[in-house]
Amino acid sequence: MAESCHSRSLSWLVKPCIPSDPNRHFSTPSPLRLVSQPTTPATTIADLPDDLLLECLSRLPATSLPPLPLVCRRFNRLLNSDSFAFLRRRLGLLNHSLIALSVSLDLSLLSSAILRLHPSDSNSGMSPELDGWTFPLSVTSDNFSHARAVSTGRFVYLIGRSMMLRSDVWTRSVAICAKPVFPRKKFAAAAIGGRVYVAGGSSRTSAVEEYDPETDSWRIISDAPCRRYGCVGATTANGIFYIAGGLKLSGTQNTLDARTCAGSIDAYHIASGTWLRTHSGSITTVPAGGCILGACGIGDMLYIMASHALEISFWRWNGEVSTLSIRGGGNNGRWDRLKPPPVPGQVGTGLRFSCTAVGPNKVAAVVHASAVRGRVAAGAVNGALLVYDVPSGEWSYGPYILPESRRTSCVAVEC
Repeated sequence: MAESCHSRSLSWLVKPCIPSDPNRHFSTPSPLRLVSQPTTPATTIADLPDDLLLECLSRLPATSLPPLPLVCRRFNRLLNSDSFAFLRRRLGLLNHSLIALSVSLDLSLLSSAILRLHPSDSNSGMSPELDGWTFPLSVTSDNFSHARAVSTGRFVYLIGRSMMLRSDVWTRSVAICAKPVFPRKKFAAAAIGGRVYVAGGSSRTSAVEEYDPETDSWRIISDAPCRRYGCVGATTANGIFYIAGGLKLSGTQNTLDARTCAGSIDAYHIASGTWLRTHSGSITTVPAGGCILGACGIGDMLYIMASHALEISFWRWNGEVSTLSIRGGGNNGRWDRLKPPPVPGQVGTGLRFSCTAVGPNKVAAVVHASAVRGRVAAGAVNGALLVYDVPSGEWSYGPYILPESRRTSCVAVEC
């Protein structure tokens, strides 16, 4: 048994396990070769489809929007789309806001202020939230001393005597646009359906002009019933452009005759291209012979600020298109006298108002105290903001807007 287990008896098994060449047994093993796999490129935000990219961009805070159009053409296109505004509105990132534009006293700088509307605010509902921006102007230019401001979407147009600027409240950019056909001063201006309309403010013509932002061009669409100077403009949801107040000019430029029409209102129905008239000529007149100082529209209602010697009155006029006559003889609407505004200081002929509708139920009015015969109304402060709440019928004070300015124009936008 022991002899059978001797190592010599196992040599036949061990010998095949020993290589004949020892060098082969201790050779360095060759390295493993890794088979390369095809790499997938990393996905970036630019690779997302438009709908997903819009979802991402629409959630950015307002302070991050200004540089977006500079990133690429695609970002600029998406920012200008209706879907972008719809998504931000759905997310609650767009609020009704008041934009105040004004020219500095030395006419060298265009300044702006943004105030947002807070429906839950028990006070005025207006509080400053975003910083404004500035744009340098020519020192020798007096184009914007009596400018009018209107808004379409997120764009605000400041129309001067012979120059117009477009300000983008989302990107804080300012661009020079085509100027109106006729130079104007103290004229009526308003916007509806994405287009801008101006009338009055010229002794040369009674033409009503329309501006198309898509083509950056003006065209004459009609002639007003009378040439007005010092008038104000407003539009309502039923597609009417109102030209209110001012002086009626007649005759040639060398022999002008100015007659007061401070309480009368002309109305132009844009869709039909016709003027709404009554037997007396103008569509309506402010009751008690008031002088119109400011106007704006909410829905189909027209809100009017008027002066009666030493008091300020506030009116609402309901003039539905169905009750008005194009050729004359129709109903001239209904006037409702509302609570007057608490104007700071002494009321006089030197007060003017820049009125605009902010949201569906508020009227904002910025006070202008201009000098009359070298004197300014006692106690009046330029830039005082008054806010009227339509459901409650009450006025309240808002913050002072750009008090050190020549004249402030205010409009409402969503931003």
